[in-house]
Amino acid sequence: MTMIEKILARASGRDEVRAGDTVVAEVDMNVLIDLQFARWVTPLAIADPERTAIVLDHAVPAPTVRDADGGPRARAFARDFGISRFFDVGRHGICHQVIAENALARPGQVLTCTDSHTCAAGAYNAAARGMGPAEVLAILCTGRTWYTVGPTIRYDLVGDLPVGVGGKDVFLHIAGTWGDATNHNLEFGGDGLASVPMNERRTVATQAAEVSADFATFPVDDACRRFLTEHGAAPEDYVAADPDPDATYAAVRTVDLSALEPHVARPGAVSDNAVPISQIETRRLDQCFIGSCANGQLDDLRIAAEILEGRTVADGVRLIVTPASQRVYRDALHLGYLGVLADAGAVVTNSTCGACFGYHMGVLGEGEVCLTASTRNFRGRMGSPDAEIYMASTATVAASAVAGHPVDPRHLLAGQEQIA
Repeated sequence: MTMIEKILARASGRDEVRAGDTVVAEVDMNVLIDLQFARWVTPLAIADPERTAIVLDHAVPAPTVRDADGGPRARAFARDFGISRFFDVGRHGICHQVIAENALARPGQVLTCTDSHTCAAGAYNAAARGMGPAEVLAILCTGRTWYTVGPTIRYDLVGDLPVGVGGKDVFLHIAGTWGDATNHNLEFGGDGLASVPMNERRTVATQAAEVSADFATFPVDDACRRFLTEHGAAPEDYVAADPDPDATYAAVRTVDLSALEPHVARPGAVSDNAVPISQIETRRLDQCFIGSCANGQLDDLRIAAEILEGRTVADGVRLIVTPASQRVYRDALHLGYLGVLADAGAVVTNSTCGACFGYHMGVLGEGEVCLTASTRNFRGRMGSPDAEIYMASTATVAASAVAGHPVDPRHLLAGQEQIA
């Protein structure tokens, strides 16, 4: 069996599952977000408060009265049902970052959440997938959900990830080379994985939703175990799901990390639409955005600060930086990253999903061009349907904010003052 097949077999009490099987699985952690409470139906009972978490993230602080009304509902629900894992304003963050910081996603387990990028938790060897509000409510009441097991595509990573190339570039290479993976699962492994830090693995897993994959899973190695231990999950708290040597895959593909260069997705989509930055046309940029569940992690802010230190955002460019959680904000503040970003001309916002889904904290206007390190670039995603959204890594976005147009970040990371 593949990684995902092993996890779903355990969760459904079966010895094995195969592609095409439909299973009813016990959910180990179910995460609700603030938008769930905007139109809330209160259940009479829930399956297990210990397998439930609530994270306020999409509209924080509340930008509308409707959003503000959802906060008291979430607080009352957590209080009435004894839900201790409640991440209110001040402890908040984008749900996938909060999940990672608190080890809510653990190897071999099933995690659900009211957000399409829940596949992010696959970086920790979990079966994680976004659900609609109605299904999350059903899981809240029953503790179970069902899946039809899709076929799995295996990506073997070889070589070492070069300086200036990150998880977003790995994903964009995959999306640009092989396109959509609709109704398939993605599994990652190979000797090259050791050169990919945990934050970059989560970027890859997060972005799997953009090629319509069901699940994206990584193995448990030393780096993953260290991360989990540091965030509250000791090795005895979970059982890793490793693929069998004779696991059946729909395809096995090799990605040579050492040969990768920074990539950019052109506006509209990422599948079959991402190319090396050397092939990208020169476009004047109005806005550059660093943030979201994919690229608002502490290392993203570190990379942005490294590139921007001693430099200035180009005239006419708005650089908006949104830390993925309050903890990331606080850590970046103490490490001096936020000061460097602000001195360069960036605007650092509160942690929220706001700009990523075109809600607040950085909405695009008609005719504007944006280069984003967030999760999606389809028309209208970040504001006006007449805006254009390019997608790239944090490093590429930061360097491009200095240049005023898309550029290869490796020039600035190498300390070269001149950029093309």
